[in-house]
Amino acid sequence: MSLPENFLWGGASAANQCEGGIFEDGRGLANVDVCPSGADRKDVITGRRKMLEMDAAHQYPAVEAVDFYHHFREDIGLLAQMGFKVYRMSVAWTRIFPNGDEEEPNEAGLRFYEEVFKECSKYGIQPLVTISHFDCPIGLIRKYGGWKSRKMIDFYLKLCKTLFIRYKDYVVYWLNFNEINMILHAPFMGAGICFEEGEDEEAVKYQAAHHELVAGALAVKLAHEVNPENKVGCMFAAGSAYPYTCHPQDVWEALVTDQENYFFVDVQARGYYPSYAKKRLAGRGILPVMETGDEEILRCYPVDFISFSYYNSRCIAAPGNGGEEAEGNLFKSARNPYLKFSEWGWPIDPLGLRITLNQVYDRYQKPLFIVENGLGAADTPDEKGEINDCYRIDYLREHIRAMKEAVEQDGVDLIGYTSWAPIDLISAGSGEMKKRYGFVYVDKQEDGSGTLSRWKKRSFYWYKKVIETNGEDLK
Repeated sequence: MSLPENFLWGGASAANQCEGGIFEDGRGLANVDVCPSGADRKDVITGRRKMLEMDAAHQYPAVEAVDFYHHFREDIGLLAQMGFKVYRMSVAWTRIFPNGDEEEPNEAGLRFYEEVFKECSKYGIQPLVTISHFDCPIGLIRKYGGWKSRKMIDFYLKLCKTLFIRYKDYVVYWLNFNEINMILHAPFMGAGICFEEGEDEEAVKYQAAHHELVAGALAVKLAHEVNPENKVGCMFAAGSAYPYTCHPQDVWEALVTDQENYFFVDVQARGYYPSYAKKRLAGRGILPVMETGDEEILRCYPVDFISFSYYNSRCIAAPGNGGEEAEGNLFKSARNPYLKFSEWGWPIDPLGLRITLNQVYDRYQKPLFIVENGLGAADTPDEKGEINDCYRIDYLREHIRAMKEAVEQDGVDLIGYTSWAPIDLISAGSGEMKKRYGFVYVDKQEDGSGTLSRWKKRSFYWYKKVIETNGEDLK
């Protein structure tokens, strides 16, 4: 048995990491624009340093990013050359509602995305659109505190309705929020949250997450009303948690870590708060305040499919049991002695993807979609200007092989696979340009210099072959 003939191969990006053009055509400023590169980035994205505007002391990589705003026809043409069936992308909320609370949307922003979707359609590429890939308008952060406020639900739904109606003829696959569990780890980047003195940070994060969960469920309702063909998925940062040892304390901590990771997906896929979450949050006095009707909304409008990012597994030790720490997609964990690590210290664990696919499918029995998976590396052109990124090919080959085994041998229902990211872009976690993921190199350097020219890496031709053979030829 092989992958289904209609399997959706492609790649994924985010507006704030690739578009640039943030001051053009009426676009407003968002939280993701004011996250600087450099030493202060972590304090900003975690909400501990309040930064709602740009200053002269920092660099802001989102200002230009890799200028997809002016290169989208060229870039989509490159995706088509690889044979993409799907392109996961996001819209910039502030390109459509610059401050977030306007009565009417910005027509220039709507036209831009319409042109992007038309270009995809020309090549037979389906857009998979993330409605909010961490974007939160600065205007709504100043007035309401971002997703701290329940008022955000109405502003978000207005954005959704605008998108669903305007792009009814172009888009049927939607994601409501990117990596919704990232609100617990990078709350300013994930939800526009800045903490004020004396606030209970955990209570604030879970209350904001509840607002997003209600908004996400209502987005499913709205999407189905506008077009019954619409399919709406949730999205979370995945990666199974392994116990550091077989010590029962380590096993327990790993289980709790997995539950924390699955909590919001439990709500979005099953339609209710799981008992473990209610007990623990109530025990800490931080159970979110719910309004009348919230539980019914969550129950009536679960997502159609579940998508996730997978870069690495995690290794979890009880306090005092673990050794050296390892990095990972903003999640730190104990260093797994059985794995190799990337340049940025992330574990490389292809079998972990198969394990994660099985665990998620066993838990929810809904179609799955891998919407991020890739290797960040400092690609360097050789004397001929070529980039022989065999290390990326090796990483992707083994992960795709594990994915195929989950489908072909384990019976996992998988819609598609979009690698992160087909064309180099700005790293969300570090704000770096030198941490590259693409099959296409962009001539943009860490200091902002470069021609923005695009050229194909060795992995470009390899992935083209993978798609052509529906994953049968991975050599």
